[in-house]
Amino acid sequence: MAGRIVVVAQQKGGAGKTTLAAHLAAYFAGRGLRTAAADIDPQGSFTRWTELRFNARDGQGLGFGFAQLSGWRLPTELDRMSREHDIVIVDSAPHAMTDSRTAIRYANLVLVPVQPSPMDLWATGPTLALAREERRPSMIVINRMPPRSTLASDMVEKLNALEAGVCRVALGNRTAYASSLGAGLGVTEFEPGSTAARELAAAGDDVLAALSR
Repeated sequence: MAGRIVVVAQQKGGAGKTTLAAHLAAYFAGRGLRTAAADIDPQGSFTRWTELRFNARDGQGLGFGFAQLSGWRLPTELDRMSREHDIVIVDSAPHAMTDSRTAIRYANLVLVPVQPSPMDLWATGPTLALAREERRPSMIVINRMPPRSTLASDMVEKLNALEAGVCRVALGNRTAYASSLGAGLGVTEFEPGSTAARELAAAGDDVLAALSR
């Protein structure tokens, strides 16, 4: 059976799309899944992180497959990667570019990171609409939740009205996510016993559960 393709997409910039994609790739690889990642964002932030990771791991490679893709190669390469791996994480562009739409068309799940504010939720509408147009399931991941914060009841209602799944774990606004990426690692590798690592692992497990449904 072909591997599952997870596209991390968000048309609004600054939601933590690349951060989520990188941490999930490291986590899934650490769990022993044959993992690959694809960077289709012209900004190339994920690609630059893999260069840092390669050097940080001192000859051990990335621990997962990787390709920077665009244009006509994208469908063919996504198909190849899904045949050779259990899971493929795609970091897409922050706007409705052709490559992002193509990747979503091939996705088994579209992950949409959202910061916990009404304006961020409103801005998420076009991303979710694109997933619906392509008839792909989507899951919202609340990202950068402030410490000791809870989602207000009206925010919960707005989330439930978006016709998308919601990850059962919100990722906190924690320095461990950025500091681990700065070291070329995922947070589950850098600080495995931390709250951030437990959050990320639980979110990753929720993604796997959604893919198995």
